[in-house]
Amino acid sequence: MDRYGTDVLSGDWRAPRRGRAAEAAADPGLVVEEVMTDFVGEIVAVDRDLDTLTLEDRRGKRRTFPLGPGFLLEGRPVILKPPARAGAPARPTRTASGSVAVHDARARVARASRIFVEGRHDAELVEKVWGDDLRIEGVVVEYLDGVDDLAEHLRDFRPGPERRVGVLVDHLVPGSKESRIAQAVASSPVGKHVLIVGHPYVDVWAAVKPGRVGLERWPDVPRSIEWKKGVCQHLGWPHRDQADIARAWKQILGRVGSFHDLEPALLGRVEELIDFVTG
Repeated sequence: MDRYGTDVLSGDWRAPRRGRAAEAAADPGLVVEEVMTDFVGEIVAVDRDLDTLTLEDRRGKRRTFPLGPGFLLEGRPVILKPPARAGAPARPTRTASGSVAVHDARARVARASRIFVEGRHDAELVEKVWGDDLRIEGVVVEYLDGVDDLAEHLRDFRPGPERRVGVLVDHLVPGSKESRIAQAVASSPVGKHVLIVGHPYVDVWAAVKPGRVGLERWPDVPRSIEWKKGVCQHLGWPHRDQADIARAWKQILGRVGSFHDLEPALLGRVEELIDFVTG
C-alpha cells in the first residue's frame, strides 16, 4: 500500500491535462467548443477562402472563428482543418502569401540584398506568411532590435546597387521618430539603395485581423499602459511578465494561417519590400 499516494512525477508529467491536440476535419454537423470564448456549437459552414468556420449554438446564435487550433472535440483539443473534398490536389497550390506554390524546389542561394524587420514578433509574422516566397527568391530577413539601430546596421552592411536593403518598421506615421529616421536615411548617400516602409499600427499584433482572436476590433489601450499588456488584459489573458506576453503572441500567431488573416496595410508593405530587393 502506498501511504503517500501516486508519484506525480511518474509518467509524462509535462503532457497537457487534456492530451495533445490532434488534427480533425471541420465536417459540418460536428459539435465543438472554442476554448477562448467557451462558445459551443455545431459547425454549419466552412469558408475555405477565408479559412474560417461558423458555429451555431443550441439557441441559434452563430459565431465565426478561424480554422486551426483552439477547439475541443468531445473534451479533447483538436486542430480543425477544412474538410476534404473530392478531387482536391494532394498538396497546396498556393503559399501562405497567396503566391503560386513551387513544390520540391531548392532554396535559392542567398542574395546580397536583405530585408531588415524591426521587432521579433514582426519577423516571426513575416516568416510565417512569406517564408516560402523568400526562400525561393533567396532573400534573407534579419531581425532589427529597434529602428534607432538602423544607421549602424546600414554602415556595417554598406548598401549599393547590388546590395539593396528593405526595412519594415512599426508605426511609420508622419511626425513620428520612425518617420524622421526614414527621412534621414533617404537623404543620405545610400538612400537610393534603401527602402524603408512601415505599417500604421502601434504594434504588429494589430496587423492581424481582430476577428482571428474573437474581437470585433482591437481595444483602445490608454497611453499609461503598455499596449500588449492592455490587449492581454482585455482578452482576459495573463500579462504579468514578458513570458506571458510571449505566450499571448504565440496564441495570436497560431491563428494566422495565410495572408487572409492580415490587414492590407501590412500586406502591401511587405510585398513592396520583396519587389524592391529582388528587382
